[in-house]
Amino acid sequence: MNIYDFKIKDIDGKELPMSKYKGKVLVIVNTATHCGFTPQYEGLEKLYKQYHKKGLEILDFPCNQFANQAPESNQEIASFCALHYKTSFQTFAKIDVNGKNADPLYKYLKKQKGGILSAIKWNFTKFLVDREGNVVRRFAPNVEPEKMSQAIEELL
Repeated sequence: MNIYDFKIKDIDGKELPMSKYKGKVLVIVNTATHCGFTPQYEGLEKLYKQYHKKGLEILDFPCNQFANQAPESNQEIASFCALHYKTSFQTFAKIDVNGKNADPLYKYLKKQKGGILSAIKWNFTKFLVDREGNVVRRFAPNVEPEKMSQAIEELL
């Protein structure tokens, strides 16, 4: 099994195959609208604008598992991000990243970088995936998106 075998849900709950992103460099991030790290949306958007034409996609998965910091609906979250941070990368449906209801994609990501018991510790944990679908790096929530530039450039 690899990352392209998974299905994810868009903002409207419609299933999409991860294979849609074959050949792209991915930053997969769990986010929240009321978190101390929420201003990282700005840095994520800068990365997206800088590298999108070279093949970068940012996949934003809101998550309400950490201190109820993403209580809004999927649509409200997407609107918030677009309004306050001018995000243009794709926001997906809200998911769980830990526990028995953790999204299968996140179970896979954690297993690839951190081991099966390596729980997501907070919002804005970022995974970097190469063009072949390999999970190559995991960045802690406190790592600002701009600090990922070199790692992204190496994969582009």
